[in-house]
Amino acid sequence: MIARVTTSTRRAELFTGDGPDQRFSGPATGSELPMLLGFLADQRATLELKCAGLGAELAARAVEPSTLSLLGLVRHLAHVERHWFRRVLAKQEAPPLFSTPESPDGDFDDAVSDGPEAIAQAWQAWRDEVAYADDFARQAPHLDIQGDDAWRGTVSLRWVLIHMIEEYARHNGHADLLRERIDGARGL
Repeated sequence: MIARVTTSTRRAELFTGDGPDQRFSGPATGSELPMLLGFLADQRATLELKCAGLGAELAARAVEPSTLSLLGLVRHLAHVERHWFRRVLAKQEAPPLFSTPESPDGDFDDAVSDGPEAIAQAWQAWRDEVAYADDFARQAPHLDIQGDDAWRGTVSLRWVLIHMIEEYARHNGHADLLRERIDGARGL
């Protein structure tokens, strides 16, 4: 009889390295705001995990003619955080970071690796917008504060937090495929 060596191939046990996965450990009961912020933090951490250890490869495109890349996802999610929290809810004048009227999808289309500075700039923008969003949500008097958006109309902080969880979850699915295409890494 031949002894079989089994190794884990479950995606849930791959990709996170040697230590335990710290994501998805937020509160499952209690107040709504900590739960929503916990789910959002988990999705943000997943994006970071999917991009971990990569440099210029972040700009690798999916499949022609798509301009989808991990770098584009980081830039896009910085834009989305900025839009909903600064522009819509806080009513700030906050110009787009990576797009222009001539290139409205510049967050994706113009996400090319012009060296480590472009990647560092995208990550810094994303981190700045995440920090602002978290601070804004924690300081809000309640989840029913409102802002107006040209696409969606009147929205509440509650709606924005749920939408952001959905936005990250959808794009983290893209990140799964992009990362596997870059170096074969798989996992949650």
